[in-house]
This record gives sequence, structure tokens and C-alpha cells, in this order.
Amino acid sequence: QVQLVESGGGLVQAGGSLRLSCQASGRPFNSYAMGWFRRAPGKEREFVAGISRSGDKMNYADSVKGRFTISRDNAKETVYLQANSLKPDDTAVYYCAAVEVMGSTIFMRSETYPYWGQGTQVTVSS
Repeated sequence: QVQLVESGGGLVQAGGSLRLSCQASGRPFNSYAMGWFRRAPGKEREFVAGISRSGDKMNYADSVKGRFTISRDNAKETVYLQANSLKPDDTAVYYCAAVEVMGSTIFMRSETYPYWGQGTQVTVSS
């Protein structure tokens, strides 16, 4: 089992940037594909970005493509989400998630991930 703790959220003006971090512990980090999801008020949780266990493959939601970058440092057991050109529509609680996998698969469905962090709030003001 892996434990996940997000950090880096906050209040930022539109056009600004934030870097979210997700620190993992408990199992070999490079066994897990990782994902970032978000839930905005009144909306369902949605996929934001995913990265393979080795970090060689990434996938993004269309709404963040070109603005957000997911990365990981397996030595530090951390996954990051660099969020640039933020918009008010990006306001949400952001969660990282982990799933143990073989190979380089990336998953976009939240139901696939058994392990979740507690979330970090991102608020973008207009």
C-alpha cells in the first residue's frame, strides 16, 4: 500500500502558475503509474494528467494540454504537476492517485486508481 500527500496548492491570479507535488511513501514508487485528478465545486472528479511508472509516457486532458506538465522523480518518490497559464475554470481540489502496474500503461479513469491523497485546493481568481 502507498500513502500519498499533496502540497503546493493556493490562491493565484489568472495567468499565474503553481507547482503541485505529491509525496509517496510505503511501497516502491516506481511500481506505480500516477495520475492527477481534480474536482471543481458542483462537478464530478475529472482526469487532468497521468504518467507511466518510469516517466516515459504522459497523457493530458484536452482542457489542460499545453498548459500543464506532469513529471515524476522516482528517487524522491514524488510526482509533480506544473500548472501554467491558469484560468478561473482550473479552480478545484487537485488529487494525486496511484495504481500498481506492470509496463508503461497510463490510466485516465479514476475508478482504476485505488490509492488517493487528501487533495490540495487550487483557486484561480479572475
